[in-house]
This record gives sequence, structure tokens and C-alpha cells, in this order.
Amino acid sequence: MKNLSKNKIWAIATGCVLSVALSGCKDYLNVQPIDRLTGNNYYLSQDDVESNLAFIYARFFDKINETWVMGSIGEARSGEIFVSEGANNRSQRLVIEALGRNDLLTAINSSQFDWYNLGRITNWKTYYEVIQSVNILIDKLHEGIPGVEGQLKDTYLAEATFIRCFTYFWMTRLYGDVPYYTESYHTAALPREDMVNVLNYCIAELLPMKDLIPWTYNDPAMRGSRPARGAIIALLMHMNMWNSNFDSSNKQQYLNESIRLGKELIDSKQHVLVAPFNDQNWAVVTKGRSEESLFEFYKSINYGDNVEALAPFWDHFLRWPYKFPRYTNQISHCYFSSIYMNQIYPEGVADQRRQLWFEDITSDNGQFVLRKFGTNVYASGNEDKNPDNTFSMFRYADAILLYAEACAEAGGKDAEAIAAVNMVRARAQATPYSGGGGSDLKNFIYLERCRELIGEGHRYFDLIRTRRILSSEWTMSPLTLDQFNRGAWTWPIHSSALQNNPNMQLNQYWTSIGR
Repeated sequence: MKNLSKNKIWAIATGCVLSVALSGCKDYLNVQPIDRLTGNNYYLSQDDVESNLAFIYARFFDKINETWVMGSIGEARSGEIFVSEGANNRSQRLVIEALGRNDLLTAINSSQFDWYNLGRITNWKTYYEVIQSVNILIDKLHEGIPGVEGQLKDTYLAEATFIRCFTYFWMTRLYGDVPYYTESYHTAALPREDMVNVLNYCIAELLPMKDLIPWTYNDPAMRGSRPARGAIIALLMHMNMWNSNFDSSNKQQYLNESIRLGKELIDSKQHVLVAPFNDQNWAVVTKGRSEESLFEFYKSINYGDNVEALAPFWDHFLRWPYKFPRYTNQISHCYFSSIYMNQIYPEGVADQRRQLWFEDITSDNGQFVLRKFGTNVYASGNEDKNPDNTFSMFRYADAILLYAEACAEAGGKDAEAIAAVNMVRARAQATPYSGGGGSDLKNFIYLERCRELIGEGHRYFDLIRTRRILSSEWTMSPLTLDQFNRGAWTWPIHSSALQNNPNMQLNQYWTSIGR
């Protein structure tokens, strides 16, 4: 029964999903009839819903497991990461410095870097498979599934809506404008929708779902690995904060909503910053399912999860004894520039993160260790293994700092912003912020996000949405205003998106670069 269900789910997700361009193509018309794929012969119980959700999460993780996605999209493009002399496969790893120069076309197309297969990031097909599967699940939940009623049905609807909105949010930060649809079986050739509109659609559909899902689940194994109310709030905050910087005429509205949501999350006291701040407790956070986790892709060697060696961000910043085997990991493959490290962790300012999360923090060579991700080491001997950490998407500290940022940007709420940023600093045993408001406070909160969330895939997106990407004060790889406006911050979109879709356009910057 289980194998049969999985096969049907696969048929739903791959047989019926639109091609990359979401077009009404001939291949789409040749799939099996809808009633054979999603009718009463499949959705018969709660077990079927659970199986489908497991497949959906697995498909999304498949996409971020293809290559060094977490580092490539959210960290390396800001230009502070360099490849160590003597690193294993150094010529291949130099792709990271190409990313840091925003030379994406070379990073994607050069045979020197084919080990990384970064071209896969440009192909959004799997994300639309996820969306297609979610659309079908939501329709079936509305139609009615035996044994799935009342609060249980509401919880599944909220979870499915979260996944769909999270996928659209993820794609807008990668590609900018994207096609948007929520129908189960869409056949029309769609153009790309303005990303602000896409996120506003998602905000409108996700907000009513927030109160339909519990704050926590009875099963602690579901904490963070399945979205609860805190995850929905975090996603709503991120979408509002993104739009606040791209839809300036409505900026105050987005900020106010982020403040309201952040206050709700903090006042709920349903999540905590795990403390005291030491190796043992931080290992709990990075392993996953902690009281700090809001949403993550939990992976464990105990479950035999297949995490590709290059996929984790931390693969590049650990050496023995944090990474095995010893004979090939005498040095870290990459390091963060000492200029950047001293900017975010100034020497002489109390901050336990500087001591706990790093070794040789300003070495500018392979002795550098991002020990933040090095505490869950279960390999031994000659096993080629990374530490066994979760793939964190949202955690409580991130939401607190978004709230602080919104308060500082909105005006008149400096006290609330300072109190929030100092919540995060207190856990880190760092000197509290005691300065004034205005630009000093805004800059401090931004740098606090750099400090707290280093390696978690937020930095480059923070640079984009705050437009600090335009200044060499904040990044070693700034964009000009013209480059920014033409989409140099996006990723190229794979040319297969044009197939059978006359309404589709690729990202202008990457098709016209050099002209």
C-alpha cells in the first residue's frame, strides 16, 4: 500500500506538473486522466495526506541538495568568502570567488566548475512540482478526505498553504518575478508576475491560516521540521519586510504588519533562545528540533538521510577534527575575509559568539573554522562526513531581529527595537546596544543579523532587500544602481522556461550582460 501510494504521488507531482514554463504543452496533454491520479482511489485517509506531505518536503529538499545551494544563493555573492591555498579540489572551489564577483555566467557555464553544477539553481521546475502537488492536496482537502475533518483539516490546510507560499517566497528571492498560480491543473501559458504582487497574494492567503494551526505539536519530533504558527509568522514577516523595500509607497503598511506579527510571536512565549550559550546547547540548536527552531529541513544520519557532501553550507568552513577524514581535511576549504570578520565582530567588544563559533577568525587562510556548525560530529576514522546538522530556514533569533528592524524603520519605536536586539545579544553574552536611534540603530541591527545568522543563508538577501548591496561600506561586491535595477541580484532563469510559452521572458540582466 505504501509503495503504491508513493508511486501515485510521484505521478501527481511529475506527470501532471506543468513544464518549466507552466505552458499548455503537448506533453502536458498526454498525462493520465485526472480521476486516475487524484480521485477517491488515492486520497482515502490521513495516512495518504501524510505520505503526500512527506513527498512534498522531500522534493523541495532534493532541490537544495543538488549542489551548494545554501552557500551560493544566500552567502557567497556578497564577496567576503575566499578559497584557501591548498584546499582540496581548489580549482573547482574557486567558483565561490566567481560567485563573489557576481560572475554567475562563468560560475554556471565554465567546465572548470562543473563539479558544482550550479546551473541547476537556474531551473525552477522542481519548485513548480512542489507547488503543483500542494495545489492538488489543498483541493482534495477542501473536497473532503475520510478521517480528515475539523481542526485536523484546518491544520493540514494551513501547513499546505505555508509550503506553497514558502516556495513562492524562495523563488522570488532567486529569480525576481515568477509565474503564479494556485489551480490544481493549470494549462494556460503564464507570464511572470511582478514579485511584489506574488508575495502580496501569498500574504493574503497565508494570513488567515495563521490561527488555524497550533503553536506547537504534541510530538517533539515535529518541532521545526513541520511548520506551526511560529513558522507562518516568520514567513509572513519575511515577505512583508521584502516588499517594504520594493514597494515603497506601501512601506509603512508592511513595517506595521511585521511589527504586529513579531510582537505576537515574542509575546506568545512559545519559542525561546536556547540558553545558556555554550557548546552543548548550541549543538541542540544546530542539530534541529529545538525550542528555537521555527522551520527547518531536519536531516539525520540516524535516518540514513542522503545529504550530498557539497550541499551543507558548513562543508567549506570546517577542518579536522570537525570534518572527516583527517588526511584530506587538514585545512578548511574556504574562509571569511578578516576585514568582514572584524566589521561584524570587532575585537575588544564582548561577544561570546566570536569565541564559541570560530577558530582563527581573522587568519585569512585554511586555519579559519566556522565552528558554529562543527559541534555535531558523529563520524570517525576515514568516513567522509560533515557534521550532522539541520538545514535551518527560520529560527526565533531571525524573527526577533526582523521585528527589531521593522521597529527601527517604522519610526517612533526605537525602544522596542533596542529591547529586541538586546534579547539576541544577551543570549550571546554580548555588550548590549546602548546607542541612539536613527541610522546608527538601523545599521547596528543589520550587523547583528550578520553576526547572529552567519552561514544560515540570509546575508545576501538582507543586502538586496535593504539595498545595502549598492554600497561598498556593506559588501565587498557592490552593485551599481543600474545593475540592481536590471536584476543583477537575481539568478539567470534556465532557457527551458521558454519552451511552449510565448509569454515567458528570462531575466534581462543575464541575457543582455556585456551589451
